[in-house]
Amino acid sequence: MVTMNSDKAQAKRKPEPSNEGCAGSSTDNTMGAPHQLSTSEESPNHLLYKKMEKIVEKMQDETIGVPVRTVKSFISKIPSVFTGSDLIMWMLKNLDIEDQVEALHMAHLMAAHGYIFPIDDHILTLKNDNTFYRFQTPYFWPSNCWEPENTDYAVYLCKRTMQNKTRLELADYEAENLARLQKMFSRKWEFIFMQAEAQSKVDKKRDKLERKVLDSQERAFWDVHRPMPGCVNTTEIDIKKACRMNKTLRHNKNLQIGASSCMSSSVSDTTYKTSIEFYKEQINNLKSRFERTNTKVSKVADAYITYYEQYLEYDCFFVSPEYPNPWISDSPELWEQEKQAKDISARRVKRWAFSLKELLQDPIGHDQFVKFLDKEFSGENLKFWEAVQQLKALPQSEVQSKVSDIWNEFLAPDASCPINVDSHSYEATKKNMGNGDRWSFDTAAAHVYQLMKSDSYSRYLRSEMYKEYLNVSKKKTSVKGIRSIVSFSARKETIT
Repeated sequence: MVTMNSDKAQAKRKPEPSNEGCAGSSTDNTMGAPHQLSTSEESPNHLLYKKMEKIVEKMQDETIGVPVRTVKSFISKIPSVFTGSDLIMWMLKNLDIEDQVEALHMAHLMAAHGYIFPIDDHILTLKNDNTFYRFQTPYFWPSNCWEPENTDYAVYLCKRTMQNKTRLELADYEAENLARLQKMFSRKWEFIFMQAEAQSKVDKKRDKLERKVLDSQERAFWDVHRPMPGCVNTTEIDIKKACRMNKTLRHNKNLQIGASSCMSSSVSDTTYKTSIEFYKEQINNLKSRFERTNTKVSKVADAYITYYEQYLEYDCFFVSPEYPNPWISDSPELWEQEKQAKDISARRVKRWAFSLKELLQDPIGHDQFVKFLDKEFSGENLKFWEAVQQLKALPQSEVQSKVSDIWNEFLAPDASCPINVDSHSYEATKKNMGNGDRWSFDTAAAHVYQLMKSDSYSRYLRSEMYKEYLNVSKKKTSVKGIRSIVSFSARKETIT
């Protein structure tokens, strides 16, 4: 069975109710505290275990319980099993449950906690069919507060390898866990092996049918505490413990805030203040997490798919590029077409509509947008934004003078090319001028860029200027395609 000595097992078993006041306190009753249950009995998990175990005890009743029988197969016998449909029928008949869906859900919960388990696989669920299941022995019930260690798991897996039976062969994930544990406990693996060997010898002395049942119950116990990947883990760490995992305060073990009757008299004022500060910090961290904007994974996935579908036409892995790579083919065609603003492809012009960033990155698109802004008498916005971007790339020795030039040209009361910014951005920029660094205009530049993106850029895409440019590019592209087809067919005729 599970490798725990008697003292260790007794320490992990459910504590008995006592009349000694608070858990962990001495027999001294100077604080006059009334009788209280232990921490494990007060926990919501323990209350849940109690309710489930009452139902399981009724299920195991010999007269009115679920019919448990030994099934004869072609070669061997399968002892102490029942079917999933028998269990569901019993729950509908004996419990206050209205339909099969509710009964199946409740059975799933009981199986996930290990009270019921299948005999064929490691997935702790229940199906409403003729699949065989078995009850877990009360020794392995979760209410016994089991907290098995990795050494116990290593002994169990090592013992499984010794028994050399098809039904006890290790699954892939168990074999990986065994290799990992063997590496982890390399220094004391000989001791683990000896324990596993001793347990295997004891198991061989048992009756064959009894050994089958015990093996399956022990396996189900580890399926709960070391579940296979993808299965529900009902033994996950409590949320409070998880929050404190990275920053544990060992001196707070005897301190329970809100339970002054159970507070240890040995805790000093310094310790109390430290714990208060620690919990305040934890509360502030949790509040900051609540304030963050969360996005569903499905929406993020849809955004990624939309983005890649949009740029699919421009991905050289899926669509051949318009011009060959000059570094591979030694063809200067790519650079020559950059000089010809009148003869560019429609595919390139369509990319300007993806975002303002795409438009400004293209030299021809940038020039077209500048002409459009000049027509609308808002070209100073783009000039200011580009001046701020150039400021960030200047050497430190030139930053101070460039900051003054930008202020005098765009934001000063008597500026030669004034821009329209809101009062908040203007005051923040004016305050940053005292520092004179390269990030002084970031607030104003972000405001101007947002204005261009939401107003000027959208109007440019709707303008006749962009539509005419796009239509002309489409016509030229179609003419090029016709010419290439004609030239190819003529070349083919000459060859024949």
